[in-house]
Amino acid sequence: MGVYKYIRELWKRPSSNLSQLMRERYIQWRREPATIRIERPTRLDRARSLGYKAKPGIIVVRQRVIRGGRQRPKFRAGRRSKAMRRKKIVAKSYQWICEERAARKYPNCEVLNSYYVGRDGKYIWYEVILVDRAHPAIKTDKELSWITSNKHRGRVFRGKTSAARRSGK
Repeated sequence: MGVYKYIRELWKRPSSNLSQLMRERYIQWRREPATIRIERPTRLDRARSLGYKAKPGIIVVRQRVIRGGRQRPKFRAGRRSKAMRRKKIVAKSYQWICEERAARKYPNCEVLNSYYVGRDGKYIWYEVILVDRAHPAIKTDKELSWITSNKHRGRVFRGKTSAARRSGK
């Protein structure tokens, strides 16, 4: 078996195989900002299968979203009822919401794909693979150059990523 297959086997049951490690990671991730750029993917096998390459122009972002009905947090200060805007975010998966938030944080990048990395009682985390459309290394890469055309601009907001297509929109 190759190294990616071993990693994949570990991630099939993270609660039994990686329980102590994941507990420590969740404690650390909770203290970090909701959107944070990371050096390398947590799940290298999954990232590689979704198109990640360790090259300039490709970045990985860990995105956190609050669990529980995907409703916006309640306001602490006074608002009139019309402006409470606590509507549920319907017909979107947590993964799709994470991709959109990462894309808003990095406006010069395009979302290639994303994958699940963990969840605790309050949050759920996904890692989003972003591609810099203007980077020369991406423009010359024959497998990734398709994302540089204007036809693919804002693909996450139009429901063109795999997570969005699975969401049912």
